Amino acid sequence: MLKGERVLLRARTRADLPRQLAMDNHVALALLSDDRPPLPVSMERLEAEFEQQMKEPNVAWFAIEADGKFIGRCGLHAFDATHRTCTLGITIGDREYQARGYGREAIGLLLDYAFRLRNVQKVWLTTSSNNERAIRCYRACGFVEEGRLRRHEWSGGEYIDLVYMGILREEWAAGKEAT
Repeated sequence: MLKGERVLLRARTRADLPRQLAMDNHVALALLSDDRPPLPVSMERLEAEFEQQMKEPNVAWFAIEADGKFIGRCGLHAFDATHRTCTLGITIGDREYQARGYGREAIGLLLDYAFRLRNVQKVWLTTSSNNERAIRCYRACGFVEEGRLRRHEWSGGEYIDLVYMGILREEWAAGKEAT
């Protein structure tokens, strides 16, 4: 549906679930991509979550595909019609595609979708302060740190900060003009 140079953002399907299951059960990835302690995920649980997400009208979830295979998922959710904001989430779960620009490209496609097609004025997200690779990626996409909840999360045996980041439509547009 949304096509970049190397990445395609398309509807998530049941066929993606076996690869997603392996990604969701990878402890190191779970520690970086979720603010809750990792839990084992069964196919039944994953299928139930998938069914529930497909029914939610206020989300736009996508599968991230590269080289013809499912490498992760991303989306926009918590759309606020009054304030014209939404939250962004992304996980590149295939290790072969991490730290190689695929996440940055997927985020660029999501931001274009949010600002140009959904008429959002701000996209925001949270991430753990120990997820330095993600923070660098978000900054490269134009996000700025807006706040920090100190020692807010328990992750991997320590308390860490929760970082709030956001990008405004005019910041995104200025970044597009610069490229």
